[in-house]
Amino acid sequence: MNKRLVSGSIALVGLGIIAGVILVSHFNGSAITSLFAGGIKNIGAKNPPVVAGAQAKAINDAFVAASKAVNPIVVSISVVAEKKIASNPQMREFFKFFGDPRLPGGGGDDSEGDDGGGTQRVEGAGSGVIISEDGYILTNNHVVEDAKDDGIKVIMHDRKEFKAKLIGRDPLTDIAVLKIEAANLPAAHFGNSDEVQIGEWVIAVGNPLGLRSTVTTGIISAIGRGQLNLNKDRYAVEDFIQTDAAINPGNSGGGLFDLEGSLVGINTAIASQTGYYSGYGFAIPVNLAKSVALDLIEDGKIDRGYIGVSIRSVDEITAKSYKLSDISGVVVEDVLKGSPAEKAGVERADVILDIDGVAVNTSNELQSRVTMHRVGDVIKLKIWRDGKTIYKNVTLQPRDGEKVASAKAGESSGNEDIDSNKPITFKTLGFTVAPLTEKQKNDNDIESGVSISKVDQYSAAIERGLAPNGIILKADKTPVTNPAQFKKLIEAKRGDVIRLQVKYKDGTRLVFLEIPKENS
Repeated sequence: MNKRLVSGSIALVGLGIIAGVILVSHFNGSAITSLFAGGIKNIGAKNPPVVAGAQAKAINDAFVAASKAVNPIVVSISVVAEKKIASNPQMREFFKFFGDPRLPGGGGDDSEGDDGGGTQRVEGAGSGVIISEDGYILTNNHVVEDAKDDGIKVIMHDRKEFKAKLIGRDPLTDIAVLKIEAANLPAAHFGNSDEVQIGEWVIAVGNPLGLRSTVTTGIISAIGRGQLNLNKDRYAVEDFIQTDAAINPGNSGGGLFDLEGSLVGINTAIASQTGYYSGYGFAIPVNLAKSVALDLIEDGKIDRGYIGVSIRSVDEITAKSYKLSDISGVVVEDVLKGSPAEKAGVERADVILDIDGVAVNTSNELQSRVTMHRVGDVIKLKIWRDGKTIYKNVTLQPRDGEKVASAKAGESSGNEDIDSNKPITFKTLGFTVAPLTEKQKNDNDIESGVSISKVDQYSAAIERGLAPNGIILKADKTPVTNPAQFKKLIEAKRGDVIRLQVKYKDGTRLVFLEIPKENS
């Protein structure tokens, strides 16, 4: 009985094996799927929900082609530096993003190192752009400024590594040039940053947060962006391209490219409260970067010329004062003694409209234009003076230390009141002037004027830039001699704009006040 049962069991097992072989041999994948999936044969739709048009495909292909072309041009830069560790947290400027924020000194981790002002070995990272086949690389000064002599390493797109030599750096433009020993490298094609337009598509390429060869896209959201105070030097050049392409720590020195793969900027900074991308980034225009790079490659330093003027942008009230047809140009507030501008006949209160035919509407635009030239170059200024357009050719000279022009008041106008030495308050405008003391005259090397003794908070005067302790030297072109005479000059301009030449310790400024029609 047991033998029969065993024999039957063996026979059943054998039949099962044979049936399994037959099933596997003769049923295809879909049939098996049907058996085990309750008859469901396919998952997912057969076709995409939208058919992209030819234009969309062309744009997509353009981004893909440009990304493939420029990725090998952008390198990763690793830096070993000796940096001072300061206890002042303001030293960790969130605009500049040198290195990895997770490392000491990089802006993220304060738990390590000496916080009392010593030095510490810091490892940082940034990006760079190959600009020649034989190994010159463009990057930011703040990426490499503290690097040790042998502390710069370049990692290529294909992961090859090279020791890099620092050729030169320029803190005022935040540009630096490196050199590696290599040949036949893919070099960037320089675009023309003067031709970039707001709304134009761009791609940013770099190595943010340790992520190699990262490409982000966006548009140019503004041009000529300045006064960000990224660099505290008074002569620093800030004339940025603004983009909403995402850039983060580690992108510094990387490239901003157009859809033809041409380099239009060097990514430099972000506007952020946290140190990470918040919507806006800033790139140095490639025309400026190229000019600086050529100087550095030539002799390791900048042969930068200057014209020697203190300037401010024209606003609506200033344009009204000058009878300009539109709000354009920059006002010359001061001309340094012995400067190229003075030698060329540029005068205080001139309005510079363009340089070599290129309009300048902000102080940073003028500064950037001058920076692109070298010592000995001649630039042509278009100037608005006394309701007429004139031209002045200025030969650039090297900066010879910091000079401050002293403002000499002219002769008295003869319009004094008998009781001319009492302080006078202009209540509507919100400021008070007083006669000069002998000490003020001697200290400032002037003969006449009135002292600004008080400026009311939230007043029209303070909004226009008038501040206490200044000395008003001229009203329009008339020398100011005392408070009473100054009051007459103000009253004569009711319903109009008056231009005040004001001397402060740090230089001379122009202040434009709109005088109300009613008593001031």
